[in-house]
Amino acid sequence: MRCIDLNCDLGEEAAHDAELMPLITSANIACGGHAGNTDTMRTAVELALRHGVAIGAHPGLEDRMNFGRRELPLGALEAHALVRGQIGTLDRIACSCGGRIVHVKPHGALYNLAARNAPLANAVAAAVHEADPRLILVGLAGSELLVAGRACGLRVASEVFADRTYQPDGSLTLRSQPGALIVDLATAVAQVMCMIGEGAVIATDGTRVPIAADTVCLHGDGSHAVEFARGLRQELAAAGIVLRGLGAARASLAR
Repeated sequence: MRCIDLNCDLGEEAAHDAELMPLITSANIACGGHAGNTDTMRTAVELALRHGVAIGAHPGLEDRMNFGRRELPLGALEAHALVRGQIGTLDRIACSCGGRIVHVKPHGALYNLAARNAPLANAVAAAVHEADPRLILVGLAGSELLVAGRACGLRVASEVFADRTYQPDGSLTLRSQPGALIVDLATAVAQVMCMIGEGAVIATDGTRVPIAADTVCLHGDGSHAVEFARGLRQELAAAGIVLRGLGAARASLAR
């Protein structure tokens, strides 16, 4: 029986959180860097607990004007402090609500920088390990962030995307490029089923790229997020694929 996690970036002051939470298995909650505040964090944590969804920290660059999606100069020490601080903020709120953080997934530009920059990836992984060595580090499949996580003893989860297209090197198509976002449900479902069932994704040039999938991401700020979540759940169930949160899948993830 194949299991997969369906995660979503939430607590970013978008309109769909309450509708999305019952449809997913792991929530990446903005920690006040690129978006969010103590009120939105608490609301998201409470929603996750109500629906049995794994709680994750979603630290991002402190650049709200660009939603943390613009790459900025960032040193390893700065990255460590940023990630460690934002995890701590969400952890305190989660604990006060009777929950705990299960995983950490960097956001936006921080995610992409750590995917390809080994020193930065090492700093992010070290911050996660320092916060709690039981945490699962989520990163782009095949990225430097997963290498760094394994090297410091963390369990890692290889993430793939339902609503983004891929380049031949396995990286995501830049949002500034045409065709970066998938807005058609059938296309998103086909991509997810290929990644889970065949361990591959078709890049924008038609190249078949090998890929590992532990968790599938759906962006919560997308206008089609709820439709995609419902459609994906339906198709995964029809294929006999069980949705299971990262907390439940902890023992099976790579170390």
